[in-house]
Amino acid sequence: MRILILSDGRLGHLNQSIALAKYLGYEYDIVEVRFKSRFLKSITYLLDRCNILSKRVFIADVKKSYNVVVGSGSTTYYAVKTLAKDMRAKSIVMMLPRGYRYDFDYIFSQSHDNAPKYKNIIEIPANFAYVEPKGIYLSNRKSIAIIVGGDNSIFTISKERLKSQLDFIVGYYDGYDIAITTSPRTSKEIESLVESYHFEYEVIFSKNRVNPISDFLEQCEVVFITGDSTSMISEAISYGKSDVVILPLDSKKDNKFEHFIEDLQKDGYVHIYNDKIESKNSKIDFRKYLKGVTL
Repeated sequence: MRILILSDGRLGHLNQSIALAKYLGYEYDIVEVRFKSRFLKSITYLLDRCNILSKRVFIADVKKSYNVVVGSGSTTYYAVKTLAKDMRAKSIVMMLPRGYRYDFDYIFSQSHDNAPKYKNIIEIPANFAYVEPKGIYLSNRKSIAIIVGGDNSIFTISKERLKSQLDFIVGYYDGYDIAITTSPRTSKEIESLVESYHFEYEVIFSKNRVNPISDFLEQCEVVFITGDSTSMISEAISYGKSDVVILPLDSKKDNKFEHFIEDLQKDGYVHIYNDKIESKNSKIDFRKYLKGVTL
């Protein structure tokens, strides 16, 4: 069996679909999908309510038939449903497809989305994640890691607040190697702050586009993560033995992402930094959420 994965171009979304395929043990092909215009995307919500599925509104270079079609992100949902029906394939989406009818074969929905209790909706505590160390980062000493994200529509990384957090970490883990990586969304200001510390290992993503996070999870005693990325947090709580500490950020409003992190803390997966460190390292086995999936 081979899976068709539809991508909206966002790596955090794509990785959830790839994780599903890897846990299932199936080969997969990735095809990018996009709507021909914003207007056509907007009318797909109405078309879907009317049970009208048309390949004319989107572009996806699919050259063969598949048994399963998977997608994550709003650009993929209508195409997943349309192509699956055309191929008589199973349709799976990795996030709650708000605005569309929930008549996919399977929907994986994060707990903080408060999805309705339908038979085809499988509630999961975090984003599907599959971690494979790459050998980018290697350390022969005691080490901790820091993963720094960036601003988004909800969170803002304050230079002053992050500096205070980093100063605490440096003092608390005296004698440890400290490894750090920034991300595609990290601002130049925050990258400059990171570089000023001269950590034992650092990846400044704008200068070196590699991803050592899986190696951090494999080797480091503690992994600190800024609270802006559910994808990075999901990876950290699904692999390795590291304690996971979330560095809280400034947020513009009450939001489901902070509730997501708070729920993970209650269940022992993470500790939210509060001027002290607590050991939290429970891990999610995503395979258990596939027991009822029949393809």
